[in-house]
Amino acid sequence: MRMKTFRAATATAAFAMVKAELGADAVILSNKTVTDNGSKCCEIVAAVDAMPAGTPGAPGPVKHTGPSRTKEDTVEDALRSAIGWQREWSQIKGQILALMKPQMDPATLAPKQRLAMEYLEREEVDAKVLASVYCELRDDPKRSIITALESLVEVKPFRSRDWPGAIHAFAGPGGAGKTSSLIRLALREKRSNPKTRICLATADGGRGKGRLVLKHYAELSGLAFREIVTRDDFLLLRKEAEQFDMILIDLPGLTGNTTLEDFTGLYGLSTCGELSIHLVLNPYYSAAQFERFMEKYKSEQLASVIWTKLDETCTFGALVNMAFASGLPISALSYGAGLKNSIAPATLDMIWRMVFMRKLPGGDIQP
Repeated sequence: MRMKTFRAATATAAFAMVKAELGADAVILSNKTVTDNGSKCCEIVAAVDAMPAGTPGAPGPVKHTGPSRTKEDTVEDALRSAIGWQREWSQIKGQILALMKPQMDPATLAPKQRLAMEYLEREEVDAKVLASVYCELRDDPKRSIITALESLVEVKPFRSRDWPGAIHAFAGPGGAGKTSSLIRLALREKRSNPKTRICLATADGGRGKGRLVLKHYAELSGLAFREIVTRDDFLLLRKEAEQFDMILIDLPGLTGNTTLEDFTGLYGLSTCGELSIHLVLNPYYSAAQFERFMEKYKSEQLASVIWTKLDETCTFGALVNMAFASGLPISALSYGAGLKNSIAPATLDMIWRMVFMRKLPGGDIQP
């Protein structure tokens, strides 16, 4: 078995490094946010089965001489020499995680910690997240569950001053609320700074109703509007980028086996370094759907998650689950039917109020 630690500024970049070096069969052993030289980054520990010794093309043990040999080198040699791994690491990992939850003894936690863990379970927080939180609380009876969760959940508020790139695209499944979120954020930014030059763009090829909605609100609010039907349309928009402080692009829902990387490559978005893509989701999708979305929408340009329709959900555990699984920060929270005053740049305080108090960013309390 070969195991290695990867660090990158974003989770998608770290996953790309894993795939490039270890291949598609690599198993993710851990995924967390760490601080490196004063900056937060994503750290992923991944492993892949090595070919048995003697197999043609199989790498032999790495030989080191002299004082440069490290503890990591010794571990690497031992893992490279190991044989007899009969099951896939992904299966082993799944079984270990399945066994961890029953082994979590509530009696080892302080009463307040135990109640908080039970509450998270009712909020449908994933067992892997609970196991991670339990391990942190078990060793410190005075530690707040909030501080344990904060090591798993990151926010990056959707405000122009917090995002260096001027071009933002909104991706996600059909009906998730991409178009309405885009409009809400544009209106919010315009209210906070009336002089902001904003362009709304649609990339649905003129097929969806979102195009008409975007055009309508652009005209009403004095915003520019563009359509992206071909690759050349996006290239032209990039040339116009200096005319705007912010460009918001509505991407279509992806059908069939089409992935976000396929789409961005086809339209030339993948070569745009100033582009940030935000994944728009609802909290009430199933766990299987979230796993499917992570695979379908993975991209090095994926920068955050925007949660919508929060006023329609019963539990908020999905916000924590997705942050843990993807390593992506939460950038905005959308709620309510109206387009005004119904979206907010995300903060950790807002998230914990929803999870533990069912209180939406706008102040309403979910029943």
